[in-house]
Amino acid sequence: MRAADRPFWITTLLLALALLLSVAVGSVFISPANLIQILSARLQGLEIPAALQPFAVILFSLRLPRTVLIAITGAGLAGSGAAYQGLFRNPLADPYLMGVASGAGLGAVLAMSLSSGQNWLGLLAIPSAAFLGATLTVWIVYQLAKVGRSVPTTNLILAGVAVSAFTSSITSFLMLTSTGELYRALAFLVGGNVIGGWKPVLALLPFILPGLALLLTTGHALNVFQFGEEQAQQLGLPVNRIRVLIIVAASLTTAAAVAFTGIIGFVGLIVPHLLRTLWGGDYKRLLPLSVIGGAALLLLADVLSRIVLAPQEVPVGIITALAGAPFFLWVLRRAQRQIYW
Repeated sequence: MRAADRPFWITTLLLALALLLSVAVGSVFISPANLIQILSARLQGLEIPAALQPFAVILFSLRLPRTVLIAITGAGLAGSGAAYQGLFRNPLADPYLMGVASGAGLGAVLAMSLSSGQNWLGLLAIPSAAFLGATLTVWIVYQLAKVGRSVPTTNLILAGVAVSAFTSSITSFLMLTSTGELYRALAFLVGGNVIGGWKPVLALLPFILPGLALLLTTGHALNVFQFGEEQAQQLGLPVNRIRVLIIVAASLTTAAAVAFTGIIGFVGLIVPHLLRTLWGGDYKRLLPLSVIGGAALLLLADVLSRIVLAPQEVPVGIITALAGAPFFLWVLRRAQRQIYW
């Protein structure tokens, strides 16, 4: 095994372990032997033994779609986080920097206040409104940050903070005036809005897969960005065009990711920073590693959310926040030491 390939083998093995745990662990445990027997029978087109039929229903109707949904959500958040950290040259940047989270929250809560959510139209309205709210918020932030034909990085950050505060205040007002939907709104805002079935997976893939594919092509550009925007421009990099490409791809990916799972924090912060600390800051390698590592981390957090207070399930966003907040403080303290020393 080449040393350059070792990070990919390690993260891939971690992802494989997380996938196995995700489909096996829950209110009903499915042993690895039963998993292999069920999957083998399905792949060969054979009839699944009667004793394993209940496990098969749980696996294919509940566990497997949830596992895929959580995996692609984690991949999207971590990939977008790595791209934003490279674009803004800041290890504290995350996918929600431009108001995606606050916009998605406002859209979801607005949909909850206008629909009952008990029929298929109501269930579809919430993720759709979250996606539209997130993308509209990013567009507003971008327009506010523009100065002529350029978009200064500082303006993007400040506009994102201002618009996020504004949309969050509207969200809080809607929650206070719509007490009947308070629990569902809180579930979305803390990442406990995971929707079952294969439909969310099929709805996410057209946005997340192209978004991640675009981000993976920007590794060289993000490496050049680390020299500063002026130096990157002098080296022939089309700074404004690349910036717009990264923002659009990362924002659409993040908006789609949170639409069906709720707002899950810190994944886009923890994974890229940890991988950069372990294996360096080459974005041609860091971006794909973040995609794999993000899927693995969120799957493990989701497994933990099922067993901490079993049989009750803890929102996965609370698990990531409990782990991410101390990590964020550690990164902040580390950055301060580098500045002062």
